[in-house]
Amino acid sequence: MKTLTLYVGRECHLCEIARRELAPLRDELGFAVLEVDITGVPELEERYRRFLPVGEVDGERVFVYRVEADAVRASVG
Repeated sequence: MKTLTLYVGRECHLCEIARRELAPLRDELGFAVLEVDITGVPELEERYRRFLPVGEVDGERVFVYRVEADAVRASVG
């Protein structure tokens, strides 16, 4: 089973939207979602803050800002 890592931050409205949009894709495709809150972690803040939310599969960036369903399907399918 593939895992999509979702990098999020506290009080991030786009992150909330991403969670909702990923749920039906997860059900459809059977992948796991590992959520990582970057808040207060300097290395992660520097790498991801300006792009949140960020989705990665196997270390490859799949989307930033908005869930791209076709890109998710291609990465986990």
